[in-house]
Parts: sequence; C-alpha cells; structure tokens
Amino acid sequence: MAAPVPTQVIAHAHTQAHATIKHSHPARNAPANHSSGDFDTCNSPEVRKHLRTYGLVPPIVESFEIQAKRCLAQLHRKQTSIEKYEYLSNLRNDNVHLFYRLVMDHMKELTPLIYTPVVGEACLKWSEIYSRPEGLYLSWADRGSLHSIISYWPKPKVEMTVVTDGSRILGLGDLGINGMGIPVGKLALYTGCAGIHPEETLPLMLDLGTNNAKLREDPLYMGNKHDRVTLEQELEFMDELMAALTETWPGIFIQFEDFKNPFEALARYRDTYLCMNDDIQGTGSVVLAGIINAVRRSGVPVKEQRAVFMGAGSAGVGVAKQVVDYFVKEGLTEDEARKCFWLVDTKGLVTNDRGDKLADHKTYFSRDDNEGQQFKKLPEVVDYVKPTILMGLSTIGGIFDESILKRMADLNKSPIIFPLSNPSSNSECTFEDAIKHTEGRALFASGSPFDDVEYNGKTYSAGQGNNMYVFPGIGLGAILSKAVSITNEMIYASATSLSTSLTPEEKAQGWLYPDVSRIRDVSVIVARGVIRSAQKAQVDRELALRPLSDEELDQYIIERMYDPRKQKEHAQKELETLAGGWKRATEGEGSKL
Repeated sequence: MAAPVPTQVIAHAHTQAHATIKHSHPARNAPANHSSGDFDTCNSPEVRKHLRTYGLVPPIVESFEIQAKRCLAQLHRKQTSIEKYEYLSNLRNDNVHLFYRLVMDHMKELTPLIYTPVVGEACLKWSEIYSRPEGLYLSWADRGSLHSIISYWPKPKVEMTVVTDGSRILGLGDLGINGMGIPVGKLALYTGCAGIHPEETLPLMLDLGTNNAKLREDPLYMGNKHDRVTLEQELEFMDELMAALTETWPGIFIQFEDFKNPFEALARYRDTYLCMNDDIQGTGSVVLAGIINAVRRSGVPVKEQRAVFMGAGSAGVGVAKQVVDYFVKEGLTEDEARKCFWLVDTKGLVTNDRGDKLADHKTYFSRDDNEGQQFKKLPEVVDYVKPTILMGLSTIGGIFDESILKRMADLNKSPIIFPLSNPSSNSECTFEDAIKHTEGRALFASGSPFDDVEYNGKTYSAGQGNNMYVFPGIGLGAILSKAVSITNEMIYASATSLSTSLTPEEKAQGWLYPDVSRIRDVSVIVARGVIRSAQKAQVDRELALRPLSDEELDQYIIERMYDPRKQKEHAQKELETLAGGWKRATEGEGSKL
C-alpha cells in the first residue's frame, strides 16, 4: 500500500481540491494499492480517506447487521448451489472482512456452500465458471524455476499453503487444475474457523497433467493437456517445490490435499518440513474424536470392538491407524488393536491370500485369520465379523442399505455407523435411513451434512465428522508454536482435544461432535492441545509459550486469531496512531521555530 497520509493532510487536500477545481488539472496522487478489505462500507469517513477509498463506495457508514442482511438477501435469491458458491467467492474477493464476518455468524449455513459438498460441483465446472485468479499454478514445465515463479505471489508474508495436484478430488477422480477449488475452499475454512489471516494464505495447484481424457479434449479446460507425469517425476517436482516454499517463507505450514498417492509425499517430507496430509491425518483425527465419544456411549469395551471399514484407500487406512493408536492407549497391544479391524475394498475383504497384489498401505490391516475363506461382498463381511462399528470411506453412495443397517441394529444395542464419504451423493447411507433402520439407536456421524430427522416423535441431529473440526486448529497450533514438524502425537492430541470440546448441553443431547457454530472456540481447544503436544515432543520453537497456564495459552491463541469483526477497530486505531505521530512531528517542528 502507498505510504499512509495523516487524516489532517487528507482533509486539507480535499478542501484545497474544491477551492482550485476551476483551475488547470491538479497533480494526481500516486495510485493506491488496495486490498479488498479497504472497501468495507462499515469504515468511517476518516478511515476511508486514510485508505484512499473515500468516494469509491457509497457514503453511508453501515452496521455489520445491515451488511449481513443485504448479503443474505442476495445469497437467498440465488437459485442453485453453484450460483451461491460463485456469489460467496466474489464476496470473498471483493470484501474479505465482510465475507468472513458473514461466515462466522452463519457458519452452519455457509460452510457447505464454501467447501463440501458444493465445492465438488465447483471443481467439476472450474474451467467453465473461472473469472479471476485465486491462487498460484505451477506446471510440470516450470521445474527448475519454481522459486522464481513463487516469488511472483503478491503477498510478502505467507504462513500457510494448501497444495493439491488435482489427481483425486474428493470422490470425483482426476480433475486436473479444476481441483483449485479445494485449496481455495480449505484456506477459507482455515481463516473462518481458526483465524489464519487471509492475506497470509496461498492456494497452490500443481498442474502435472491429467489422465482425464474428457478434460484434455475440452476446449474450455484451462490446464495443460498432457498425460499426468509418473509418481517418480512428481516426487522430483515436489522436492524442488518444498525447498522453494520454505526458502521463500521459512516456517510455512504446508498441507497436502487430494493427492492420488498421498503416502509417499507425507513419508518423504514429514520429518523435514512443517507439513501434513489432511486426507490421512485430518480425517483420521476427526473420525477418531467421534469414535472416542461413540465408544464411550456404546458401553462396549475397546477390547470387544470390531470395526468393518468399507473403503481401504488412503483415507480409510489413515483413519483406521488413528483408531488403532486410541485402542493401544486404552490398554491393547498394537497387534491386538490391529486385529479389531476388517477392511473391505472393491474386491472384498482384504486378506493375505486373496490372490491379488495388495497396495503397500493395505498390508498392515490385511487379515491372515480368514482360514482360506474369501468374502467378496459387504453383507458377507458383516455377517462374518458381526461388527460394532461400520465405517464408510468408499465413495459408493447407498452401499449401507436397509438390510445392512438392520443387521447392525440386530447385532448392537447402539451400533456405530459412520458413512464418511463426500460429497453427500457419495455417502454410504443417509442419516434418515440410519435412524429409521436402527430404530433411532445409531451412533451416527457423516462426512457431509444432513438435515435433522423426526422419528417416533423425537428429533435427531446428525453428527458430521467434518475435518474442519481439526485441521484449522492443527495449523493454528503448529504456526503459533513455531513447530518444526507435525508429529503423530500432535495429530492424536487434536483428536482427544476435539473429543473433550463438547459442552454439557451437547453431551446431554447425545452429540458426538460440538455445534459447528462454536468452531472458533473448538479450534482454540484443538490448537492448545497441539501446542502442548509439540512442547512435550520438543519440536516447538516458541519457547515463551511453555510456562503459560492453559488459560493464559488460550488467551494468547485468541489474541492472535484474525477476527473480521475487529478490523474496523484496528483501522481506526491505526489512523489515530498515525494522526498522533503527525501531530507530535508538527509540534516538534513548531518548537524549533
């Protein structure tokens, strides 16, 4: 931004301009370098003059309430979800503080429009609805020059980036650069839920080609139209990327998202850089928090739990390993805990003697006790295992059908049923079906939101195992503690912290997760747990936080979270500080005369 001018000087110049307007053209000031927040209609005339937006917006100074009323009315006039997504995207780019005030005040209504499930549709149509740049794109052809290209990013400070290669967007497959909606949406949640400053985030898309022939043939597709590079080539590219990011912004928090091959990058970089993979670690953490609460409510001891996972991809295995850690901490050996899990993929129950070559990440849970029996279908597995927990990460919509749900109800007083696939069309069952077919006894959490359900005169609310409960707090805690890496214990701490964040009223209603409208409070609790875990592992560099009490640490966290409600106040204080400095300077000059 151009050097700020004291209010008195602006006001004087404004008066002089009126006095001399009949003369030849006055000298122009240098153009201002505005951010979108500068055009907030809640700013006072003095602040507008300081920001050089006076006259560029209507003259009325509006309250937050009036702004929200207008925005919600405009939003509700939109007929389709994608139109609402586009409206909110434009608002975020045109008036960032107003956008985040709206999100904070209407979290439950707006987050499905910002991220899942609507972001899936936005990604499918990204090249069609594209209207403005919203992140950084790095192509395979750019290798060798990544550091230089990253330096083109206009913001001098970046605390966090979300990066994807677009190879496995939600349950929608390889969408190439159309997957940019994921980093954009994820970072909006980091800001809205945990107060990461929006000016310090970087959405990052790696355009390494696409194996989606339909996209390559689409004239509107905006990515490179060649086959996706090999995994080895991608890791070579990533080596350069990780070095370039951390050289440009030391200590940057890097989150990998929606990679088809997520384990390799996480294993390669997790001990060297501050990074995490939300599909593996974030999903595992949020589901673990729900499982902790569900297991407690079920009354079934940990050692008697039997979990069937429909879906054995990176997310499924990541979740299962997190729950194994919990079972171990509850007194089981690792081998005992591992044997509580039966994973099912498209070929059936994952076993050592199934006859196919298993992907490396599946071997940990592959069964060796099936006595030669092979179970090809989920109903067969359910009858064989008699599970207490049924987990869905398969993206196969409706696979938990009436017969399977009724079987779970026959087997358990309080069956634990978690259909976690996104978007909602891919959910393994609906909340209504789970409640109806278990006679209201299901301990339920889903990946996508579902409406409340009326059953036998009682209203049931669906728990949503949404990663937004944990990943914002993990990032915030890592940044504030200046952690050098994200340890397994930090991820585990995020889960246990989330599981303790429910209020007495929420527990009384039988909820597994807290009210999403309290997400900022929840993120503080999660961040504190992550910071304490980092301190215990001595991977923190902000040593001044170690002696703080939990109450003091919570206050420290809150004070450093971006709050769009306070930006008006901050601008006014900045103006008053500048005016005071100008006054002192002029008085000093006067005393010399």
